[in-house]
Amino acid sequence: MGKNKLKKFADMEVFSHVFQVTTKEVLAGEQFPLKGSWKQEFFHNNNPIVLELGCGKGEYTVGQAERDANKNFIGIDIKGARMWTGAKMSQEKNLTNVAFVRTDIHHLTHFFAENEVDEIWITFPDPQMKKCRKRLTSTLFLNIYRQVMRDNGIIHLKTDSNFLYTYTDALVKLNELNTIVNTNDLYVSEWGTKSPLDLKTYYEQQWLARGITIKYLAFHLPQVKALVEPDIEIPYDTYRSFGREGRSNLKLN
Repeated sequence: MGKNKLKKFADMEVFSHVFQVTTKEVLAGEQFPLKGSWKQEFFHNNNPIVLELGCGKGEYTVGQAERDANKNFIGIDIKGARMWTGAKMSQEKNLTNVAFVRTDIHHLTHFFAENEVDEIWITFPDPQMKKCRKRLTSTLFLNIYRQVMRDNGIIHLKTDSNFLYTYTDALVKLNELNTIVNTNDLYVSEWGTKSPLDLKTYYEQQWLARGITIKYLAFHLPQVKALVEPDIEIPYDTYRSFGREGRSNLKLN
């Protein structure tokens, strides 16, 4: 392991706004001290809590926090070395409405209580074209989210993947979930210039440079409605069949 990575891990251990809990601790049922009291004990305000799932480097989490001091933002990812970027950036900017949690998304209920979360952002996740249960907008994950969200909290999906967008759009329509915004080409729509949708992560800019349109879907998630999966055939994203090197060189225009 490189010295740079070791340094990042060391930093993550001492950042006061970063929380790292092992799977073993979660499965052991150890109580997370901020569960149910994030607003009072950590943020010291009563502002809405917004999660970014699979936050990667945390660019979107930090960007939103800079723009909206009236909300509290928490980035969640399993990869600590990537999350270090956002954690370091938010510390240097002295942002008090940002936190990061290093954990698996399946474990959200270990960290948050019922009705504690107001919004969830899912930004550029792996579309999991072959594994429905791994899609972050599947009924499996939506049922996890609503265990910690207020009734009719908002789910945001921002993605390059036409596959994931089509799947999520079908799921939302089948379950008659209330849609707020739905566009398959964000930056030619009226929404593309509105904050925070105009924030572009490093990887998003790469997709755009290759001619891939960005899709955005926002909808309300009710607490009690039973959810069902759509039964449809969706063409795969062909560019995702390339390896990492092939995708990096891909030009669609």
